[in-house]
Amino acid sequence: MAGGRIRRRLHLNNIYAFTCRKSTFQEDHSQIGGPGFSRVVYCNEPNSPAAERRSYAGNYVRSTKYTPASFVPKSLFEQFRRVANFYFLVTGILSLTPLSPYGAVSALLPLGFVIAASMVKEGIEDWGRKRQDIEVNNRRVKVHGGGDDGIFREEEWRELRVGDIVRVEKDEFFPADLLLLSSSYEDSVCYVETMNLDGETNLKVKQGLEATSSRLHEDSDFKEFKAVVRCEDPNADLYTFVGTLHLEEQRLPLSVQQLLLRDSKLRNTEYVYGAVVFTGHDTKVIQNSTDPPSKRSRIERKMDKIIYMMFSIVFLMSFIGSIIFGIETREDRGGKTERWYLKPDNAEIFFDPERAPMAAIYHFLTAVMLYSYFIPISLYVSIEIVKVLQSIFINNDILMYYEETDKPAHARTSNLNEELGMVDTVLSDKTGTLTCNSMEFIKCSIAGTGYGRGVTEVERSMAMRSGGSALVDDLNVALVDDLNVVADRSGPKIKGFNFQDERVTKGNWVKQREAAVLQKFFRVLAVCHTAIPETDEATGAVSYEAESPDEAAFVVAARELGFEFFSRTQNGISIRELDLATGQRVERFFFYISLRFLGAQGNEHFLFCYREYRILNVLEFNSARKRMSVIVRDEDGKLLLLSKGADNVMFERLAKDGRKFEEKTREHVNEYADAGLRTLILAYREVDEEEYVEFSKNFNEAKSSVTEDRESLIDEITDQMERDLILLGATAVEDKLQNGVPDCIDKLAQAGIKIWVLTGDKMETAINIGFACSLLRQEMKQIIINLETPHIKALEKAGEKDVTEQASRESVVKQMEEGKALITRGPSDTDSHEAFALIIDGKSLTYALEDDFKQKFLDLATGCASVICCRSSPKQKALVTRLVKSGTGKTTLAIGDGANDVGMLQEADIGVGISGVEGMQAVMSSDIAIAQFRYLERLLLVHGHWCYSRISSMICYFFYKNITFGVTLFLYEAYTSFSAQPAYNDWFLSLFNVFFSSLPVIALGVFDQDVSARFCYKFPLLYQEGVQNLLFSWKRIIGWMFNGLISALAIFFICKQSQEHQLYNPNGKTAGREILGGTMYTCVVWVVNLQMVLAISYFTWVQHIVIWGSVALWYIFLMIYGAITPTFSTDAYKVFLEALSPAPSYWLTTLLVMIFALIPYFVFKSVQMRYFPGYHQMIQWIRHEGQSNDPEFVEMVRQRSIRATTVGSTARRAASVRRSGRFHDQLNKNTIAISREEK
Repeated sequence: MAGGRIRRRLHLNNIYAFTCRKSTFQEDHSQIGGPGFSRVVYCNEPNSPAAERRSYAGNYVRSTKYTPASFVPKSLFEQFRRVANFYFLVTGILSLTPLSPYGAVSALLPLGFVIAASMVKEGIEDWGRKRQDIEVNNRRVKVHGGGDDGIFREEEWRELRVGDIVRVEKDEFFPADLLLLSSSYEDSVCYVETMNLDGETNLKVKQGLEATSSRLHEDSDFKEFKAVVRCEDPNADLYTFVGTLHLEEQRLPLSVQQLLLRDSKLRNTEYVYGAVVFTGHDTKVIQNSTDPPSKRSRIERKMDKIIYMMFSIVFLMSFIGSIIFGIETREDRGGKTERWYLKPDNAEIFFDPERAPMAAIYHFLTAVMLYSYFIPISLYVSIEIVKVLQSIFINNDILMYYEETDKPAHARTSNLNEELGMVDTVLSDKTGTLTCNSMEFIKCSIAGTGYGRGVTEVERSMAMRSGGSALVDDLNVALVDDLNVVADRSGPKIKGFNFQDERVTKGNWVKQREAAVLQKFFRVLAVCHTAIPETDEATGAVSYEAESPDEAAFVVAARELGFEFFSRTQNGISIRELDLATGQRVERFFFYISLRFLGAQGNEHFLFCYREYRILNVLEFNSARKRMSVIVRDEDGKLLLLSKGADNVMFERLAKDGRKFEEKTREHVNEYADAGLRTLILAYREVDEEEYVEFSKNFNEAKSSVTEDRESLIDEITDQMERDLILLGATAVEDKLQNGVPDCIDKLAQAGIKIWVLTGDKMETAINIGFACSLLRQEMKQIIINLETPHIKALEKAGEKDVTEQASRESVVKQMEEGKALITRGPSDTDSHEAFALIIDGKSLTYALEDDFKQKFLDLATGCASVICCRSSPKQKALVTRLVKSGTGKTTLAIGDGANDVGMLQEADIGVGISGVEGMQAVMSSDIAIAQFRYLERLLLVHGHWCYSRISSMICYFFYKNITFGVTLFLYEAYTSFSAQPAYNDWFLSLFNVFFSSLPVIALGVFDQDVSARFCYKFPLLYQEGVQNLLFSWKRIIGWMFNGLISALAIFFICKQSQEHQLYNPNGKTAGREILGGTMYTCVVWVVNLQMVLAISYFTWVQHIVIWGSVALWYIFLMIYGAITPTFSTDAYKVFLEALSPAPSYWLTTLLVMIFALIPYFVFKSVQMRYFPGYHQMIQWIRHEGQSNDPEFVEMVRQRSIRATTVGSTARRAASVRRSGRFHDQLNKNTIAISREEK
């Protein structure tokens, strides 16, 4: 029965100490009713007159760019914002006037077609967003009827109003921002997953007010419920909420702890009741929704410059032609008859010799319209079509599909396809991007003894650095044979647990000398956490919902080592553990107890006779504290503080008599860090009863405060409690590298791409991960910048903030200058391949990124082969990305998987999101999403290169064909004394870009491959063509334009001369404009399509169809159009069937023009390929000559590399060879010296 479930009792108000507490009225709540705090919500009365007068936004959410009413005007505005489209609109309007050299319909129809195509594309994309909106708005939720019946009915989300009472079930999303009233737990606690908001997968705890949870237990309790909420106005802050609840005579403060945000999900809680506070676009998640930054590729920006250049050429040609025309017109006075056919004596203003200046002005306008064919009208829409099709190929690439998570690659925007082929620097997150973010418990140090025999990837890498693969085998043997124990590797793989040591597993820890310490260590792992167990009813297997992968690994490790946390009951959490005395498994119940019962010693009564452990407080982990603690009462009535945290925080909190194992533990922690493991220190202490009572009192007061210094008060109180600890040991978990990461980095490095790692991990871990993935190698000189000097530490301890900042700034600047000087000196005499790596921590980075020093930092970093920024905050990641992008002027790509990477992804030219385990925030903010880092290799080296090469060739060809066509118009007009007479029929002019030359260029942009994917992998330095923009340089663009000019000259003059004295019928009629124009147009169609044939590197049946089909389409059109009545076809009436096709000169002229127009390009490409080949042309020769498997020839081509490789496994092998060579040289020298001494 709805609302009839027995409510679960779980007293967490004392456990989640930082959040779940009552608030008291202080500074923040005094603002209620003032500016920014004027919202009033009438709970359970959405239809009241007072509520309706406020007219709050509905819950309908729209993410579309257009509405049905705004689509046409808004999309038209978007289209005509492009300067080329606006230009064609102006010329189209002018075509309606007598100034036009062609008919208005023939000018406006192609423009309408192009604009319509773009608008259809916009509409299709927006319809996809509309469908998502419909799906979200039509979700259903249970809503209270608002009457006295107490019945909840299902309604669609879009129907919700401010003040409605809703009931949300387990695993459902919250439909609006809700005020938590009660839940299935007695303390009104619920668990919320905020992955859609902040990308975090860990669960958050929310708790309603006692005043509402005590009276609202089931559906029927809402019959008479009425309350008023006064709170802040809608805003984007996810982490604050200020308001008051007026319930009967009570006035209760509200905080963010009572706010359930839209699009977060209810987890591990059967149901909650909530009052709608913010709806629709007033909700915090929508308030945070900002349009992603507008990104345009460098090629597109350069294309705009070409368009402007073409405009300048058009206006210059029109200006020159109008001057000549004015002069010629003025000279028609006085009875001259050179242009008698214009009838200047009877002419209107266009040819009136008496008004030659005005005639020249009118001619200028006419010429601007006539020369508009220099600008490719279909360029933008063709590129958009091509990019969409390229994105489809990327999305459907089976080699970038990750079967384990069913995640294909997803190009979320098609605007940046060609930019993928121009990346100079990759800035990468580490955890979850280079690594799996799936932690495995692999080693630990307990009571000064190291346990765990696993070999990490970093250790294998270190062994390779020390002496080759043989050492790895020796390392495994040594670890396993230690103490004559053979590790048991049988059994299925356990997620989160990769620990092998028979001294500890299978209950053998009870036989160890320090078994009591081991027991306490494992209890800390099993108890000191906030994980939530979930038991599979079918199998009984227990899984855990934890705040982080590290914490999940600890709980799993405790379970596998005999301390299983298996449930949260109504009274607490239950743990099965091995008894130290008997070695048998027993159950212990760690009870939650309210602080108000603390003084009732001896009066407590529990249902179980087992030894009782009462958890009193959980002091949660955060990035500032870097530790987490729980306070428990053990079976003997003792109060214990169990704690775990970072080594730099925990060691300084140890008591004098608690440092027994410190020296050995420090050694192990350093070893674990060197092995690339993440470490935490575990410790405990006994707490005095009076001390705890005092702590509890002060702590409750601090966390109930809503003043600005609330957090600092809490930190101060917990800091006092978490001291004088007794060291137990340390944990070490491994975040493994993703499959293929070293190979991917090696290929990217061979391609000349610089790789920076921006991570929040500490320096030692980051360095060793750098070695494991071949970003670093042994011979690299490491330039390390940090502030771990004794002088800086002394200043920090003294608390002199200003002095410390100044000294830190000076130290960072000095270290950067020293590093730059080291690089400037260049490689040593003994090693010309010397490379440098820059490693800088977050503190130093703060000063390095200041305006006065960031250029020094950039100069130093760009001079290094590898850059690793440790302990970086999300803001620092974004600032570093911005600095690289703006400072180098090169294309940057950022790749990450978490919410903390969003700023970096949006700041980079290209943002790539990894769809990993940290939620979808990075993916939703990215331009392209992939499932694994290794797919970046194919995305850049194959798809990136292809897209760059295709788009570059496509744009160059577009301008080539339009210049060819446009120059023939100009030459003909010059031939007719600039009389603004077009060489071609109106429809010939209009359809050239739309039908007779557009499809081949689209096929080029979609299907062409200068080299195959196999050769892209084999010769990764081919990628540098895009980085250096060799295929879209001004030299290449001007070259294609010049080729168009040559083709136009050949077409015009050969056609003019060949047709000048030809007879076209038995009556002796010579060629007129219609015949000359038809012949020239035929030659243009043939030449531009044959030029495409010469330009294509990879033919498919699609290219054959569109190229030869375009030529055939011209002849078909000419026959059909010529058969239409002369009133429509005008001078094209039967021109082909009756004049052109019967004349042998027409076909011969076409053949001669094709030969002479294409010979210059053919000769140029032959000479270039033979004597000045580009890198892709050399690879084409390898493929053509069948020498792709000839090692010597391939290596010769590799030697033409644009950049030496200093990063990656290839560079490491090369360095190893050089070391070996130097070793043998030195050995030979020593041998010779010894021989001489013997003689």
